Amino acid sequence: MSFKATAREINGITVVDVSGRITLGEGSAMLRQMVRDMLNQGQSKIILNLGEVTYIDSSGIGELVSGFTTVKNHGGELKLLNLTKKVHDLLQITKLYTVFDVHNDEASALGSFRG
Repeated sequence: MSFKATAREINGITVVDVSGRITLGEGSAMLRQMVRDMLNQGQSKIILNLGEVTYIDSSGIGELVSGFTTVKNHGGELKLLNLTKKVHDLLQITKLYTVFDVHNDEASALGSFRG
């Protein structure tokens, strides 16, 4: 299953439902471009729903960090939602779990954005 992402907007917050593999090449490049496009359109409150991500490699993790930094530098917030066990464990091992604002349900993720 290749990388696929669908964006939807809820109360000014963009939720991106990601599925498939975030790996070197197609997946990470598409994710990077999507985040940039959202910022260019003035969307700076972003939630990445990773519930359907089947695999993520070091390049994909790097892209999450890059996206987080880019959004933060634009005065926005990027949060992660519905981590699979694999992605959760990977973020724990790399000590990145504490860097990201991670949520298990969409309502708490949406409610966590500041005014």
